[in-house]
Amino acid sequence: MAKKRRTQPQAAARSAQDGPVPVVGAREPCPCGSGRRYKACHGRSAAQAVTELVRRPFEGLPGECDWVALRELVPAATVPLTLKDGLPEGVPSVTLATVLPMAWPALRRDDGSVLIGLQNDTSSGDLSRDLADTLRRALVAEPGTPVTAGRPDADGPRLQDLLDTEAPFTPEVHTGFEFWVENADQASAEVAASLERANAAALPTARIAGLEGAYWCEAPGKNHLRWVTAHPEEQLLDALARLHAAGESSLGEDTRLVGSFRAHGLVVPVWDLPSSMSAEDVTAPAVAFGERLAKALADGSPLTSEERRARGGLTNRQVTLS
Repeated sequence: MAKKRRTQPQAAARSAQDGPVPVVGAREPCPCGSGRRYKACHGRSAAQAVTELVRRPFEGLPGECDWVALRELVPAATVPLTLKDGLPEGVPSVTLATVLPMAWPALRRDDGSVLIGLQNDTSSGDLSRDLADTLRRALVAEPGTPVTAGRPDADGPRLQDLLDTEAPFTPEVHTGFEFWVENADQASAEVAASLERANAAALPTARIAGLEGAYWCEAPGKNHLRWVTAHPEEQLLDALARLHAAGESSLGEDTRLVGSFRAHGLVVPVWDLPSSMSAEDVTAPAVAFGERLAKALADGSPLTSEERRARGGLTNRQVTLS
């Protein structure tokens, strides 16, 4: 006698509900009608969608290289943001900040303006979606209150959906974090202490004029130039190898291309500079290097043996931050 075939949970789920499945508690019965707990049914795919890593979260936004630099390299900077649908009533401005006091994800000031922190831990694998969720909640927060961390919906909007992608993205680098408060002399003791700690830890940093994603910083013993680029990785490494083999990868006397790292899907070459070399001093050499790099990027010929060795050295020194 043939055994009675059991109805498969997936089939039951499809017949019970063909539309979107509401989000419920992990241990609650799944609303699809499968009879299983949500976390073992539709909650599994929802969790995977939220945690899946987006390799280039800022792709499609103006100034992608600067977004990455402000996330990973720059201590104190701000950028005015333009919303696609305009500012809501009662919100005079929205500003991106590298970091906010007490590592708040966002802050709604007393005047209704919004500050969004970029250098915060996030709850999903899509930094753009996390920041968009924080922005939406900040726009409706009570004036004078910080916005706490949250977890975005797997299908929630991203920054690319909320921001005007035609608007310019021009960071302003600050020497300290006084932009946190409208009047530093009237800051609370907690905020004042956080401000003092942040200012003491920040390395002097400057944006290289005319070069998107290029930032000079002063560090103990030597200075650095770190340049976030949007060129395809393999093509960029070939070009850097050509210049390195030809002795054209430096930025002047006592400077050296020491390697690169990856951050948010982009490659960031790094140069060591002498401690006497300021941001102003490195600007002209960096611009000249950019011109040499453009020619090397356009060269599609096979690498020579010397260039391959140079490429191997660069690749061996490469690390990934995110």
